[in-house]
Amino acid sequence: MAKFNEAEIAAINLISSGTDISGDIKSGGDLRIDGTLNGNLNTKGKVVIGPTGKVNGEVVCKNSEVSGVVEGKITVHQLLILKVSSKIFGDIVTSKLSIEPGAIFSGNCKMSDNETGAGAGKGKESEKTSR
Repeated sequence: MAKFNEAEIAAINLISSGTDISGDIKSGGDLRIDGTLNGNLNTKGKVVIGPTGKVNGEVVCKNSEVSGVVEGKITVHQLLILKVSSKIFGDIVTSKLSIEPGAIFSGNCKMSDNETGAGAGKGKESEKTSR
């Protein structure tokens, strides 16, 4: 029975190319977006935004890999990966950030050592200004 529950939690939700969703999404699992989401996304899992994917709204998740477009704030509790084809127009709050050459990012970025995102930028900002 426990194995069945584990497989259910690992399920990946998919918004395929050509699909447009208007409204907020809240999920406990992973999510891949190849279509368009006009609304906020909040998940405890990983979010993958494919090359044809677009999100107009706020994204909050555990981990994320972006190859498409995000127009809005993105908060990632662990690792955010911006692929070469990604375009981010909004603020980023994350613990770890990887940006491939060619990715486009327009906004502010706050980083923290913890996974909650709370107090992002504290301590590191004072190090930059004190030098």
